[in-house]
Amino acid sequence: MDIKKEIAALNDELISLRRDFHQHPELGFEEFRTGKIVAEYLENLGLEVERNVAKTGVVGLLRGNQPGKTIALRTDMDALPVEEQTGLEFESQTKGLMHACGHDGHLAMMLIAAKVLSSKKDKIKGNIKFIFQPNEEDAGAEIMIGEGILENPKVDAAIGIHLWSPIESGKVGVLTGPLMASSYYFKLSINGKGGHGGAPHTAISPILAGIDMIKAIQGMVTNEIDALKPTIVTFGKFNSGTFNIIIPETAEIEGSLRCLHPDTEAVQERMREIIESVSKIHGAKASIEFKCGNGLVNNDPEMTALVREVAENNVGKENILTSDISVMLGEDFSAFSDRVPSTFIFLGVANEEKGTDYPHHHPKFNIDENVLPIGVEMHVRTALEYLNM
Repeated sequence: MDIKKEIAALNDELISLRRDFHQHPELGFEEFRTGKIVAEYLENLGLEVERNVAKTGVVGLLRGNQPGKTIALRTDMDALPVEEQTGLEFESQTKGLMHACGHDGHLAMMLIAAKVLSSKKDKIKGNIKFIFQPNEEDAGAEIMIGEGILENPKVDAAIGIHLWSPIESGKVGVLTGPLMASSYYFKLSINGKGGHGGAPHTAISPILAGIDMIKAIQGMVTNEIDALKPTIVTFGKFNSGTFNIIIPETAEIEGSLRCLHPDTEAVQERMREIIESVSKIHGAKASIEFKCGNGLVNNDPEMTALVREVAENNVGKENILTSDISVMLGEDFSAFSDRVPSTFIFLGVANEEKGTDYPHHHPKFNIDENVLPIGVEMHVRTALEYLNM
């Protein structure tokens, strides 16, 4: 039986798994039910299973009958704090929680891929790690990696697949280089000198200093950074003051920095220089702290070439997108691409007639289940091609 037919024979199970996960969403680091189902499923396939990695994560190891390299297939498990409005017969049974990003489909695809690949153990040279990661929405990958999931055996390459509603159902987005932006969240603290609103010359306004800092940083993005290096600085929060005729002592500004290029540290350093300079002009003091949301998802050329070939054989060249698919959204698969040759791809789910073209994190988000077998086949064939080439 060929791989397509094997996967087709498992389609009912594939859909059933996806719908079960969809009905029972769990937030990051709370995927207890999900993790238990995943671990038991993998154990029933005869895999070596490690539970409770990064609290709720699961890693399954399939050892081939011949020595060779190790590839990691990674998927995510967490849902979102969104109240579902799809009206599906299998909609979320947990009020206020929803799989609004496709992770339910990711889980189902990976489990069926593990089932197909475990039946081919005799033909596999090397090893396959099936990584089920918690808390993708808030950088759970770093914690899993910190607990050693890329070792014993050492992982040589990794792939990830994201069901993607900006792309038409059945099309596959495969791109070499930067695909998803790094994201850093910052907090800017400004200390001035309080005073009366009628005597501003006796005070140092942290509000005015903050406004000038915002304007200067936006000017840096516009005038100093190459437009071919996409960079976004967004200011989302400005807290200061308690009364309309009192100049406050302090101000706090929060926002995010996103870069679709590897020079994030240089941008951060320039932001620090601007803040220091503006502070001196105003006579204030200020500091900025950055917290990493995720790094840059930067697809390795060789791995991407392999995955593109697999995708072309799977869905046809006419259904492959190789440009204009990069986004300023973040993904913590970057933790893998930072360490081993990796490729992250998009699998389109947008079908207007089925209502699966809503944006990710929307309360009406849904996926076209007809594309799930494509994702399974991408996992299976990529692993086999990589290990046996």
